[in-house]
Amino acid sequence: MIQTDHQYDEATAQCRLLFTRKMEDYGSAWRILRLSSIVDQIYIKAWRIRNLETLPEQKINDSIPSEFIGTLNYALMGLIQCELGPAEDIAMEPKEVMALYDKHLADCKHLMQLKNHDYGEAWRHMSQSSLTDLILMKILRMRSITALGGETQVSEGIEANLQDIVNYAAFALIKAKGVHEKEMA
Repeated sequence: MIQTDHQYDEATAQCRLLFTRKMEDYGSAWRILRLSSIVDQIYIKAWRIRNLETLPEQKINDSIPSEFIGTLNYALMGLIQCELGPAEDIAMEPKEVMALYDKHLADCKHLMQLKNHDYGEAWRHMSQSSLTDLILMKILRMRSITALGGETQVSEGIEANLQDIVNYAAFALIKAKGVHEKEMA
C-alpha cells in the first residue's frame, strides 16, 4: 500500500502541475461551466481514450496518459463545482483554487486508500481499457443522476462518481508509467 500511495502522489503531482500551469494561462475560466458541461468534457476525454485504445492509427499526437491527466483534472473541477456551483464571476485567486483542488484530491486519495484496502489492489490486475470503460460508465451514471434532478434512491451521488473517476484516472496513469518504464528497460 505504501508503494501505491507513492505512485498515486507521483501521478497526481503531474496532474496538479498541469492544472497550475493552465490556471496561469487561463485563470479560472472553467468556473463558468455547469456540472453537465464538465461531465461532457470528461466524456470527450474518456471517449477519445477508448477510441485510441481501439483505432489502428492516431492522427493527433496527444497521448493517452495526457488524456487521463485531463480526465482527472476535469473530475476535480467537477468536485469543486459541486461545492461552489458555477459562477458568472469566475475570478478566483489561484491560491484559493489550488487549496480546493488539494482538498478534493486529498479526499479522493483517502477514498482510494479505503477502497484499495478492501479490494486488495484489484486495479493492478485490470487492463487500462477496463479503467477507461469504468470512467465512461461513471459518466453515464452521472448523466442519469442529473436527469433525475440530482436525486438517487439507493445509489451514490455525483460527487462519489467524480471521486471514482479521479482514482481510476490516477490508476491508469500509474499503469501507463509502469508500461513506459518496462519499455525503457
